[in-house]
Amino acid sequence: MPQQAAVRGAHVLHVRCRQGTGEAGYRALLDLACDVSPVVQVLPPTAALVDVAGALRYWDASPWDLGMRLRLRAAALLGIDVRVGAGPNWTVAAMASKGPLPVTLVPADSVAVRSFLDPLPVGMLHGIGLVQAERLVSFGLHSVGLLAATPEGTVQRILGGRAGRLLRDRALGIDPRPVTPSSLPSSTRERRTFDHDTLDAEAVRTALLESAVALGARLRARQQIAGTLALEVVFADGSTITRTRTLPEPSCHTEDLRTAAYGVFQAMDLQRARIRGITLTVDKLAAAGSAGGQISLDRVRENRLRAEPVIDELNARFGSGAVRPAALSWRRAG
Repeated sequence: MPQQAAVRGAHVLHVRCRQGTGEAGYRALLDLACDVSPVVQVLPPTAALVDVAGALRYWDASPWDLGMRLRLRAAALLGIDVRVGAGPNWTVAAMASKGPLPVTLVPADSVAVRSFLDPLPVGMLHGIGLVQAERLVSFGLHSVGLLAATPEGTVQRILGGRAGRLLRDRALGIDPRPVTPSSLPSSTRERRTFDHDTLDAEAVRTALLESAVALGARLRARQQIAGTLALEVVFADGSTITRTRTLPEPSCHTEDLRTAAYGVFQAMDLQRARIRGITLTVDKLAAAGSAGGQISLDRVRENRLRAEPVIDELNARFGSGAVRPAALSWRRAG
């Protein structure tokens, strides 16, 4: 394969944000990625795949050039530090983005792929778990190259059939998954479980409040509003019940989410049910400016809504949970 063709065959970019990048910055980065190529697959919370196969001719540039372009624009326009890996598939690109260089290109020819993958510790293999890596090392397979050279049947006996086959294929640089264009999910959720199955309605209400606070802050950071709210309750025997409520008007305000969550829970009338956990989901998300808001004459409510941006800013500066409702003051900020 000619060298230029090998470089152009490395058409998958894996873009990895620095840990701690916020929702707003991540969304802005996705917009920059879409400027490079329309084929962008989001990998929340801080990564994305970009297939530039169709963009190379348009930009008259190599995958490395496009990766560097994206990195420089993210730094200049958003102040976000990103690492970009370019390779022939998802696995190789994702592993390349973990490297020390701002942009790492692995050409599509087999020799280059093997030269890149083989020396890496097996724990760096894309998709491998800590326990799986430790098990492979205990059998002397401490590098990706050694795993790739081991017969498939042996790896399957060590890790199990499906997992062994999948990870050995990835060690060989084989990953047929396409880059599938996607956007951030149109719903988001918060799950809480209790240390012991509980009959205490106040404990459940506290968990609902905690979830509503987290969801409200997340929606405001994303500049989104929610149209519906769903509550799933998990009982001691593992069974579940789910109820959904449409909000009076789309909202991102903690008070509205909390009121709806309390209302749904009360309507369930679970008097003597032992509850193991709850999941609160907000759905039908839309951009914050896409719906009008009803004018409220409730001064107390208006004051609380005005305080939300200040609370969000304080939590962003001093850590999640630095400012929270008094009912949650006994909980350590997470």
